[in-house]
Amino acid sequence: MLEKDVWPIGVFTSIDAGLGVRLEVASELKIPTIQLHAPMREGRSPALAEKFIQSLDELGIKLTCVFGGFEGESYEDIPTVERTVGLVPAETRASRLQEMREISDFARLLGCNVIGLHLGVVPHDRHCKDYQEIVNVTRQLCDHAATNEQALHLETGQETAEALRNFIVDTQRSNLFINFDPANMILYGMGNPIEALDVIGEYVRSVHCKDGLWSDQPGVTWGREVPLGEGDVGIEAYLNKLKEIGYRGPLTIEREIPQDPVRQKAEIQHAADLIHSLSAKIWR
Repeated sequence: MLEKDVWPIGVFTSIDAGLGVRLEVASELKIPTIQLHAPMREGRSPALAEKFIQSLDELGIKLTCVFGGFEGESYEDIPTVERTVGLVPAETRASRLQEMREISDFARLLGCNVIGLHLGVVPHDRHCKDYQEIVNVTRQLCDHAATNEQALHLETGQETAEALRNFIVDTQRSNLFINFDPANMILYGMGNPIEALDVIGEYVRSVHCKDGLWSDQPGVTWGREVPLGEGDVGIEAYLNKLKEIGYRGPLTIEREIPQDPVRQKAEIQHAADLIHSLSAKIWR
């Protein structure tokens, strides 16, 4: 039987609804946990943090991770991701590291002990200068997070499971873990997500529940995100594998279609119902 604190449903949210749904939607759908996309710098004030904590308390919702994102990032296509996303682009690396430090400090104000981000497309050559520089900047961010008693979760997607495992080993920080998104493995063409969990499962500390279809040119062009249960992830197999590797944390639904909030809310409700049904089956 599924225990009360095992696999609580979650949803990806934002304060300004730029990425993810508003907190009120999570409450209306009776979803007990959230991940939060960090607001812009002007919104990361102690006053806003206090107000947000009060809202969480009133609604009975638990915050499990604060995600960073940066101005200038674009997911238009895979080459654009390589140029613009995360801490990898050299021209923005220093300023984005500083912003992630500030997001870590904001997460501490919120009482949250996990921060996360898309690191970006890390070079494949573990011995090249760029790779070593990205290892170094990740160490710096991990060390700052540690001063706030936080872990850093890297979201899967832009690398194979083997490459991500190697990167974590090379970084040599005990507070560096993974936010596992199975759909991203498919959308980026980076491997079978179920098999990936056999490689990196020991590092998985948070997960997304999202679905997608393979591109006809994996790794070259995007796959396509679809409602949970309608793609190539294999959600029941995914949940069974999470149980097998010992993952017991939140199952956070991510469905970023803010341009269609009615459909977004309906598909999140569908995803939550599907997860509840499959969880009951898997744990009976």
